[in-house]
Amino acid sequence: MFTINENYQKLPGSYLFSTIAKKVNDYSAKNPEKKIIRLGIGDVTQPLVPAILEALHKAVDEMGNAKTFHGYAPDLGYDFLRNAIVEHDYRIRGCDITADEIFVSDGAKSDSANIQEIFGSNNRIAVCDPVYPVYVDSNVMAGRTGTYDAGTERWSDVIYMPCTMENDFVPELPKERPDMIYLCLPNNPTGTTITKPQLQAWVDYANQVGAVIIYDAAYEAYISEENVPHSIYECEGAKTCAIELKSFSKNAGFTGVRLGYTVVPKELKCGDVSLNGMWARRHGTKFNGAPYIQQRAGEAVYSAEGRAQLKEQIGYYMRNAAAIKKGLQEAGYTVFGGVNAPYIWLKTPGKMTSWEFFDDLLERANVVGTPGSGFGPSGEGYFRLTAFGSHENTIAALKRIQSL
Repeated sequence: MFTINENYQKLPGSYLFSTIAKKVNDYSAKNPEKKIIRLGIGDVTQPLVPAILEALHKAVDEMGNAKTFHGYAPDLGYDFLRNAIVEHDYRIRGCDITADEIFVSDGAKSDSANIQEIFGSNNRIAVCDPVYPVYVDSNVMAGRTGTYDAGTERWSDVIYMPCTMENDFVPELPKERPDMIYLCLPNNPTGTTITKPQLQAWVDYANQVGAVIIYDAAYEAYISEENVPHSIYECEGAKTCAIELKSFSKNAGFTGVRLGYTVVPKELKCGDVSLNGMWARRHGTKFNGAPYIQQRAGEAVYSAEGRAQLKEQIGYYMRNAAAIKKGLQEAGYTVFGGVNAPYIWLKTPGKMTSWEFFDDLLERANVVGTPGSGFGPSGEGYFRLTAFGSHENTIAALKRIQSL
């Protein structure tokens, strides 16, 4: 008889955002007259900008002509997109990244879950707490996290790096030695950023102890402060210890289009084994390449028109973030984030738990956010709101919360 991967049975409950969706759907079914404003899942709401739409239409037309039709994409991505990424995401920032170190994919979420496949099952991971759930859950599925303690909501073999008000939500170097370190900066869910010297300390530490940093830079386009690095490769020595994940979802509105990429430097090795070669082998075996149409749309992101239009769109979302932050502070909430990231991280009022505040906000204000405890034990007592709603809905939701 067949057997199953028992590690999946270790996962506690369903995926965070699936649980939220079920709660909201149940409430809507019972209260169909209520207009719910969703500021929970980080899904964009503004349409694709004209430069990207033009590229999509042109690529679709090409697919309808035998002379310009494209079938399977190159495993690692089309050169036109990889070269654009090199020029606009790295070379202009002084980062020595080449096109053959870039692997185009269908999104950073997939890559952040799949990247662990090239590492041994006995590697120990370190994660910020709170943390994007996919990092931990994908390692649970791989059998790398040990046993789960429902009381503490922690895995026995995971090194947790608490990020709380007491340390300004900035992770500290772990006392136990990890093999894999997950960092997301600007951070989801807290909106935290760190300076280049602070990030350099992580690079130096990883090189010293022989660890690899999985660096999720999905929100770098929202950085507004000059002393905050956009890429880990701005730090000296990062190419021997870091893999970077990037996404087009939030910087270009591709949540429904699906496109991202991962950078694996050729200098990154385990002994004599190249991780660049390993990821290329995995990529070619399990992935048939992001579609030509999407990659042409990605290329348009880097055009002069695309960059200008997307700057305006990112500004739209960050104005939402500023409005939420200011409005909640005026209402007496303790609020963080919203400066270099499209997320607002707030302290739940009184002694309410994260899920109690979720239920209260849904019932009394008909507003959906994300309970902080869903991101890890140190997220208890906090709550995340996103700035990705329409401006009208964002202001309406803010007024509802202020009236509680």
